[in-house]
Amino acid sequence: MPDTTVMVEGGEMRIAVLSGKGGTGKTFLSVNLAAAAKDAAYVDCDVEEPNGFLFLKPEIEKEESVEVAVPEIDESACDGCRSCVRFCRFNALAFLKGKPRVFPELCHSCGGCSLLCPKEAIRERKRAVGVIEHGRAGGVSFLSGTLNSGEATGVPIIRQMIREIPAAPVTVIDCPPGSSCSVMESIKGADFCLLVTEPTLFGLENLKLVLQLARTFHKPCAIVVNKATDSTKMMEAAAREFQIPIFARIPYDAELARASAQGNLAAGRETFRPIFLNLLETLKGSEEKEA
Repeated sequence: MPDTTVMVEGGEMRIAVLSGKGGTGKTFLSVNLAAAAKDAAYVDCDVEEPNGFLFLKPEIEKEESVEVAVPEIDESACDGCRSCVRFCRFNALAFLKGKPRVFPELCHSCGGCSLLCPKEAIRERKRAVGVIEHGRAGGVSFLSGTLNSGEATGVPIIRQMIREIPAAPVTVIDCPPGSSCSVMESIKGADFCLLVTEPTLFGLENLKLVLQLARTFHKPCAIVVNKATDSTKMMEAAAREFQIPIFARIPYDAELARASAQGNLAAGRETFRPIFLNLLETLKGSEEKEA
């Protein structure tokens, strides 16, 4: 296979890839950027439905459980004052039929209830909410989180993955779709946000959501138009209106669709490799300009 790598110099750069909805091409862009960059790290933060492994096909080296602290109440010590119930903003605690009740799936593990309890009737226990896989795919360090079924939020898994990202010149963070708390956690430590969109009215409306999120966190960002046709006037007009550049246009192409459906990387193909190499160089130039 021809060499598909490019070295981004000048320190580490963390790139968060966002989209306003699923199916836009966020993971497609993320895995191909990671594959095209030398000594890269890929982090799949879409913990409810991770699928980066389908393309990178990593060799998994380690799996770790992610645990959170949840309250456990000693009913013999509880006097029913309800201080904990009034404190909890997430409705993870209740007092039903004269007894305290904990809903662990709603708990955000803040620990406030145990601190407030005047009778010291609340202690914390660990509860598993998901797993993180560590591996390698050629020159790419691979991290992927999976949320256990029935859990309310993947934030604890994402937070732990972000802490464990290995040093690499380029880190690509494949964010969950939309603009939820999980997405916010994914982009906190990013240096740059790539906003993936389609050249449709629906794509435009979802682009506005993630652009607003990126700007709320004061992140520099740019647009990548996926499934681009000859006419991109709508997205070009939107880019001018939002004062945000378009860094890349990925064509609406049957060969690309076939490669994705088969779980193959477009960055390994001579026809499409320049798209991702040029995008990495553009990001490098943007980083140097910001510095």
